[in-house]
This record gives sequence, structure tokens and C-alpha cells, in this order.
Amino acid sequence: QVQLVESGGGLVQAGGSLRLSCTASGGTFSSSAMGWFRQAPGKEREFVAAITWSGAGTYYRDSVKGRFTISRENAKNTLYLQMNSLKPEDTAVYYCAAGANYCSIYGCYSRQTSYLNWGQGTQVTVSS
Repeated sequence: QVQLVESGGGLVQAGGSLRLSCTASGGTFSSSAMGWFRQAPGKEREFVAAITWSGAGTYYRDSVKGRFTISRENAKNTLYLQMNSLKPEDTAVYYCAAGANYCSIYGCYSRQTSYLNWGQGTQVTVSS
């Protein structure tokens, strides 16, 4: 089972950037598809981005396309989310997730139940 720990969250002004990291241990990170989700106060957790085990395929929700980039370094067991041009509506707790290995389409990667393991989350706050 993969253990996941997120880091890199914080407070940033609108238009700024942050890079989130998710470090994995105890499992086969390099063979796992990975995803980022977020949950804003009073809202349900939602899909942000996903990446295949090799990094060859990436998927994004429409509202972050062109601003966020998901990537991974399998040699370091680390997943990243580079967030640029941040907006107040990006404020949320961001979670990484592992295990959507059987997925091949957006609808599968964006579904929370496709993932087996979750981190504890890191807070991102964007001020206007």
C-alpha cells in the first residue's frame, strides 16, 4: 500500500504560483497512475489533474487547463502540481491520490473511487 504525503501549500496572492509535491513510500509508485484532487470549504472534493504511470498521459479539469501542470519523477517517488496564475477560486485543500491503474479515459481518472490511496492534504489559499 502506498503512503502519500503532500507539501508545498501556502498563502499566495492572485496571479502567483505554487508547486505542490506528493512523496510516496511503501508501494509501487512508478507503476501507479496518480491524481490531484481539491476540496474547498463547504464544497465536495473535485478532480484537478491526473497522470499515467509513465507520465505520457495527463488529464485536467477545464478550469485549470493552461494554468496547472501535473508531472512526476518516478526515480524520486514524487508527484508534482505546478500551479500558475492562481485565482481565489483555487483556494482549497489539495490531495494527491494513487492507484487508478486500470483507467484509460478522463471519466475514469476524474472519479475519486478510481483511486486506492490518499494523502492527508495541503492547504492552498489564494488571496485577492
